[in-house]
Amino acid sequence: MIDLTRALVVHPAELSKPEASAVGMLVDEVERRTRIRWRTATERPDGATAVVLERADGPAEGYAIRSGGDTVEVLGNDPRGMLYGVGRLLRLLRRERDRVAVADGLDLSSAPRYPLRGHQLGYRPKTNSYDGWSLPMWEQYLRDLAVFGCNAIELIPPRSDDADDSPHFPLPPLAMMAGMSRLCDDYGMDVWVWYPALDADYTDPGTVAAAQREWEEVFTALPRLNAVFVPGGDPGHTAPRVLMTLLEQQAEALRRHHPGAGMWLSPQGFTAAWLDELLAILRDERPAWLTGIVFGPQVRMGLPELRERVLEAYPIRHYPDITHCRQCQFPVPDWDLAYALTEAREGVNPRPLAMARIHRLLQPHTIGFITYSEGCNDDVNKAVWSALGWDPEADVTEILRDYSRYFIGDRYADIFAQGLLALERNWAGPLLGNASVNVTLAQFQAMERDAAPPEKLNWRFQQALYRACYDAYTRRRLVYETELEERARDLLRDARAVGSLRAMSEAEAVLDQAVTQRVATDLRARIFELAEALFQSIRMQLSVERYQAIDIGRGANLDTVDVPLNNRLWLKARFAAIRELPAEADRLRAIGELLDWTNPGPGGFYDNLGVAGRQPHLVPGPGFDADPDFRESPLTGFGWHPDGPISWWTHAQTLYDRPLQLRYEGLDPTARYRVRVVYAGDSQRAKIRLVANEGLEIHPLIDKPSPIAPLEFDLPPDATQSGTLTLSWTRDPGAGGNGRGCQVAEVWLVRA
Repeated sequence: MIDLTRALVVHPAELSKPEASAVGMLVDEVERRTRIRWRTATERPDGATAVVLERADGPAEGYAIRSGGDTVEVLGNDPRGMLYGVGRLLRLLRRERDRVAVADGLDLSSAPRYPLRGHQLGYRPKTNSYDGWSLPMWEQYLRDLAVFGCNAIELIPPRSDDADDSPHFPLPPLAMMAGMSRLCDDYGMDVWVWYPALDADYTDPGTVAAAQREWEEVFTALPRLNAVFVPGGDPGHTAPRVLMTLLEQQAEALRRHHPGAGMWLSPQGFTAAWLDELLAILRDERPAWLTGIVFGPQVRMGLPELRERVLEAYPIRHYPDITHCRQCQFPVPDWDLAYALTEAREGVNPRPLAMARIHRLLQPHTIGFITYSEGCNDDVNKAVWSALGWDPEADVTEILRDYSRYFIGDRYADIFAQGLLALERNWAGPLLGNASVNVTLAQFQAMERDAAPPEKLNWRFQQALYRACYDAYTRRRLVYETELEERARDLLRDARAVGSLRAMSEAEAVLDQAVTQRVATDLRARIFELAEALFQSIRMQLSVERYQAIDIGRGANLDTVDVPLNNRLWLKARFAAIRELPAEADRLRAIGELLDWTNPGPGGFYDNLGVAGRQPHLVPGPGFDADPDFRESPLTGFGWHPDGPISWWTHAQTLYDRPLQLRYEGLDPTARYRVRVVYAGDSQRAKIRLVANEGLEIHPLIDKPSPIAPLEFDLPPDATQSGTLTLSWTRDPGAGGNGRGCQVAEVWLVRA
């Protein structure tokens, strides 16, 4: 090792803004981690140990690092290359209190594979932390992202699909936007703006004029602006022809203030007809003012097909959602209901292996990416995407070791990296049988016991510990509440012997122990302590009441930490209704229906389609590894329906026009069957159709029942006379939006 404790940083006399920022970043970040502040100079005294920053020639943004004797050289191919060379050196340094060193004999060079490697950082109320950040916090985060190769930041304008103000804002939105643009310019990072077209009617000249004034105010305020990205939907709902006319005018204004800036468009939320219209415009008219196309969530067509259909003259930028866990572009596959209910859509979500799979599968069709983020909950995912954007073949575990070493400390390089991988495994498969969740918690608790005060104050350390505690508490509750429900059901089975009213009363008392005799109260208390620590350190708003998060669904999972994980709510509601029945025989019959809810009767079949392992007839697709956005595969979805059994809180679904299918074999060809089905999900307004085998319609497109209730349909003898049966559900064809709606929770095939 070369001891750099007393090193001098030697740099060229004349520095560009990105190069000056790189020098400042190197000196500041070493001091932050070691208490050593390196001196800087433009000339090297004889005998001085030095970190020498120099310019060189080579591929754009690339660098070389060499070490030997008493010298470390960082050679940047351009100003950005200097920044990324410094970032790589910071990852290579071995640091401890009052000492810093680097390996002798380094000789490496590197340049990025993808020219665009960025992240959306939206200063708006909807995010779960960003709205509380000051400009110094943003600068630190820009540095953190640059260390892993990020070269672009996407901002959000003052008016979006969000509230106008946040109690956490330290600056007005446009002032903060301008400040962030200036910071990006200092570090040589590109600035993009995600600018939705929100108004109802852009055929109205007054609306267009107002939009031009509003957008131009933003263009004027930003010292740096390289591109504007307009989503076609989510939000927005303007037909392609009208939208293209608007954007052509906006592109002209954009380039008056920022010559060379690009105008990009995504077909998010488009119907099949609108997508065809856009592709025809690109093919036939080839608008020169349009720079490229963005592929993001809610695009009907898969990325490989979109690349084939869009002219090569228009590059495609990826806009991958790395921040959400469910109801999103890349959901956690077969996520357990307990997690979906509690940690919800925007929990702390390190998914390094999943992110790498998505990146390697889809990025080759693009020039790069700017990810979709709603806060710092996805910080690990940002590092993985940035690093893979630089080198798609990089080893994910090594990326995590760099992340852990740089952000937490040298001694955590492997153990924290392995902890992040363990957190990802916590979410794999049914939670009830995943005892490794407790092991993950024990590993993080051991790290915490050994941590120094600065490490305990580190927000990345706090986040991982919060997740480990939250996962373990959720599992403890799931085990406990599952046992409570089984005990309650045993009491109901004695109803004929002890009487219906007594059986229900005793069963209800057992179910209520989930609240009256809480389990793992020490873990629950620690979760609340860590939530407070995260609010103080990084402004994470994990509760609406405590920290003024904008909504429970926006990362405020402290407010869902005690959501029931069994059928307690439904059973208690049913008990209340059953008690109103005047006759004991009727009450006993109703209790029997509760106990036999999933029983299809002799010769019948039952599928709980929202639970992996309880859907034996579901026709699978390629699965997450080959189909991470589930365009060809059914996936698990979630909908909150507390007035029904928990089997209604999950469902299987397919997207857009893809059918959801069940296949049965070994049926009795001489028997008659009927199908009972529950249409529960999060898209109850979408119509649904059921067909048997090859086009034998069981019911046409219908509205789903409201309130939710099972429906029954007789199957014609022709449907089962071969001994096999395929049931296929589809939603309204050609629809736009998020593509959801073909959602089925439960299916019974009952022998008549």
